[in-house]
Amino acid sequence: MTTLHRSSLLAPHATLAPSAWVERWSHLLTPSARVLDVACGSGRHMKWLQQQGINALGVDRDEQALADLKTLGFEVLVADLEQDAWPFEPQSMDAVLVTHYLWRALWPDLKAVLKPKGMVIFETFSMGHEALGRPKNPDFLLRSGELLTAFGDFHIIAFEEGLEFEPQRLLQRLVAQKPEPGAPREASPLRSLE
Repeated sequence: MTTLHRSSLLAPHATLAPSAWVERWSHLLTPSARVLDVACGSGRHMKWLQQQGINALGVDRDEQALADLKTLGFEVLVADLEQDAWPFEPQSMDAVLVTHYLWRALWPDLKAVLKPKGMVIFETFSMGHEALGRPKNPDFLLRSGELLTAFGDFHIIAFEEGLEFEPQRLLQRLVAQKPEPGAPREASPLRSLE
């Protein structure tokens, strides 16, 4: 995993390196993929994907961060996904990327926006992390195995849950593929954080 110093976690996302989870699984995305980066912030993952030849659409409520991305040529949409109506058409994305963001009410929309065989790459904090740092609000912390439950109707490619030591964080991570209609659900191996 990419090592980040604890102090960088307190800084704006602009100073953070891309998530090692995103780096690890971005090879599943093709250059022609339509990728939605949810709560993209300053676009650290959009920039990473662009370096891999993949363009992403970023959505966030932070108008200034998106203005900066727009001047760099990125496709962005200002929207408060917790207050506004979901702005995307069903089955319009090949992949959805979510990191360090949790709004459970969006899960049906995240699933619906994916085309069949579309990918979701998800990483955020779990219960217990409040003892280590922010977020502390349980509304923004996943319960044990919650991503598996939320995306249980998808083909699970990878799942990790547990303590990362440098920096200390309790995380859940998931990569899953939306099944084609009528396709049988395949069994997937599960593993813990390394």
